[in-house]
Amino acid sequence: MQAIVDRLLIKEPIQYIFGHTLWCGLDLRVTPATLIPRPETAELVEQISHHLSPLTISHSPLQVLDIGTGSGCIALALKQAHPDWRVTGIDISAEAIEVARKNARRNQLEVDFREADIFDEKIFNSQFSIFNSYDIVVSNPPYIAESERAEMDTNVLDYEPATALFVPDDDPLRFYRRIAELRLGEWLFFEINPRYAEQLVEMLQGLGYQDITLHHDIYQQTRILSGRIAR
Repeated sequence: MQAIVDRLLIKEPIQYIFGHTLWCGLDLRVTPATLIPRPETAELVEQISHHLSPLTISHSPLQVLDIGTGSGCIALALKQAHPDWRVTGIDISAEAIEVARKNARRNQLEVDFREADIFDEKIFNSQFSIFNSYDIVVSNPPYIAESERAEMDTNVLDYEPATALFVPDDDPLRFYRRIAELRLGEWLFFEINPRYAEQLVEMLQGLGYQDITLHHDIYQQTRILSGRIAR
């Protein structure tokens, strides 16, 4: 007990201390290689289920790709809510993919987790790519500008993986742009930084996306974006 208290006193997240967290009905292993799942991300999962009614996409099962899957939380929550969906999760981090695979086994869910870099032209622009056309592409990519570090708490800065959090000040939309340009799926769902919401909408419109909608989270922040590629 004292060891736990000592770690809490230096602001280490309790989820890392115990090695797991309960989120969206899942028991998820988390390590310093993965972000701790947050309530806003649970709202992203709920928004996908709410938005994609039978009238939106007529066929089943749906094909889903989760980019930057981390602990696998989004992919696993979607699979749990929709057992017939075929869900794939990718991440550049081999350590994160190993955690995600353990979480799939831990929660007895079948999700295909693979290590992949979305900026790897060989993988994503090859006719032999393992990544085909998806109905849904979802991502909670790094979206916090480096200049925002001063506003953040120690428990995040000192413990959670910086590569999963931060983007350069001069290109805060780099991950969204790359995902949108790849055109891997009909529908896009993003967790976003409210500061760049309007820029992101304009960028997606310029890339040929339509039905772009911004959604607020429980804190009334613009946190979720959905859109569809024009066919």
